[in-house]
Amino acid sequence: MESAVLLEKEAVENLIPQKFPFVMVDRMFSYSETGLVSGLKIQDSNIFLEENIFLEAGLIEHMAQSVALHTGYQFFLKNETAPTGYIGSIKDIQIKKLPQINDIIQSNVNILQEFAGVTLVDIVTFLNNEEIASGQMKTVLAK
Repeated sequence: MESAVLLEKEAVENLIPQKFPFVMVDRMFSYSETGLVSGLKIQDSNIFLEENIFLEAGLIEHMAQSVALHTGYQFFLKNETAPTGYIGSIKDIQIKKLPQINDIIQSNVNILQEFAGVTLVDIVTFLNNEEIASGQMKTVLAK
């Protein structure tokens, strides 16, 4: 797993359209044109917590925001403002384990295809080097 943080909470929040309390990524460990590793420390203020367990909806939103972070950073590198994006589809989501309060999860985003504002990705989420969720998403940029 990644350990050095490339971007911290404040910088990450400037690159995604979501705002508190709906932010589900708070760090970026690595970036390339074809992928990204993001992270989230699950705080007690998280809206997707129930009895100190991070819910499935929170994991899926974390995965989607990880894709948004990739897009936001891509536009940042070009000195452009990132457009808002939307989830076009979610496919083959498997959730094996739910993290708890104070856990730090990491998601590996692998860009499979980008064309005309549509991005297709595979995402795998880890907790302490254990795969806890995976799936495929398609996101669409607003025009």
